[in-house]
Amino acid sequence: MGHAPFAPGELQVFVPRLLIKRKQTLPLAVGTAAAAVVLVLLAAGASAHTGPRIALGYAEPVEIPPLQRPVARFQRVVHTVAAEIRVAERERERRAAEAAARKRREMFADLPGGVTMATLDAIADCESGGDPTAVSSDGTYRGLYQFDFGTWESVGGEGDPAAASAAEQSYRAALLYSRSGSSPWPVCG
Repeated sequence: MGHAPFAPGELQVFVPRLLIKRKQTLPLAVGTAAAAVVLVLLAAGASAHTGPRIALGYAEPVEIPPLQRPVARFQRVVHTVAAEIRVAERERERRAAEAAARKRREMFADLPGGVTMATLDAIADCESGGDPTAVSSDGTYRGLYQFDFGTWESVGGEGDPAAASAAEQSYRAALLYSRSGSSPWPVCG
């Protein structure tokens, strides 16, 4: 193979090609920074391919039983603690529900006119299914006891009965029941 002619001021570099014994000529301008970088890269690249190739495919996983036992114990601890947290949360929710029920009973222990909470609960279950925000399909009757706006105002209520708290709705229903008996609720009273 012949050499390519090159102009004065150029450097001829021989780059070895893998698996080929021939050399290839590459003319480069002498004195440029790019030439120096190319030479360094070519030299590094050429020497990098001369040794044996190592790949991850040759690695084999190794079982480490002494490390697997602590991991299994840790997982059991995590599951046990998670179960204990769930039990504690359920207990906290149960206590909160009991406290709210007790507070409600205490709040309405002295309802007007001797009306009992059991009577009011039966009316609320029948009228609205126990939903304090219930509104009839035509929008006329609202809240636990399905007050209309006129009746709600007659017992001292202000605004929308369905927007009032359940406790206020029960108090207003007890006032109405003490005045009119069950007649405001002809089906459920």
